Amino acid sequence: MPSDVAALLREHRKLLLRIESGWVPQHRKHSPAVSAAARLAAAVTALAAAVYGLALFVAERWTPFVVIMTGSALLMVGVLLRPRPDAEVERRHAREREVYEAARRHEGRYVLRERLDDPARALMARAQAAVDQVMDSSVNAEGLLDDARNAVMLPAQEWEIARLLAKLSELRAEHQEVVSEGVTPEVAAVAEPLAHALDSSQEAVLARVEALERYAGHVADAERAYRARSQIERLSARLPRYEELLAESGADGSAVPELSRLSDDADALEQALRDSVSSAHEAFRHLDG
Repeated sequence: MPSDVAALLREHRKLLLRIESGWVPQHRKHSPAVSAAARLAAAVTALAAAVYGLALFVAERWTPFVVIMTGSALLMVGVLLRPRPDAEVERRHAREREVYEAARRHEGRYVLRERLDDPARALMARAQAAVDQVMDSSVNAEGLLDDARNAVMLPAQEWEIARLLAKLSELRAEHQEVVSEGVTPEVAAVAEPLAHALDSSQEAVLARVEALERYAGHVADAERAYRARSQIERLSARLPRYEELLAESGADGSAVPELSRLSDDADALEQALRDSVSSAHEAFRHLDG
């Protein structure tokens, strides 16, 4: 779904739970302009009635005068006492309608964490942590990984895991509800393979999550090598200043070769980074498959 819609639904998870439980917002919309126009029209009508009532008074038509003036007074009181819709309440109702319409429009394309049981929730948290670790890494931001494919495939993997876990949680709850009532041997014979199917599905989703975690682990290795290489490069850039300080201070020259090893360390880290990125690419291909 569009990112703005996803953000809207994430922001109103409690309202989504109410919607999924059958709650429907009031669809009657109060227009401030219409409300103001109605109040003005009522006020003008009351004023016109009062003027007409005065004319009846001058004409000494007492009965119509009383009726008209009573009606005018009641109308004016109604205008004055009619509660005005609170702007904040109106905004809240409008937002509730917006969330409701978005939820109905994208039904089946989102999963609420509250709808997952405890095992599913734990697996979902692991999957999201792995995806976040990859997407937030410097090696991904620098384009050392396949950042374009990561941006497309990792959210797709995350969604597929969430979708499967939601179905698994629902079926697991229904299965538990039935067997908790007590079952006969005949029912147990049917329930056992169904429970095995649930366990097999759990293992299959677990394998998906572990594949994501392996990929994230390779990315973490590449991240460490990338940061270490950057630090070595920064230290190496300062090497002439260290050598100059040693020469000026007359310190032991044996420290110079030690400092010179920074270049060798940088080369080793460069190779480690290449190896880590290569391993991450291999893990990505396995995940993609």
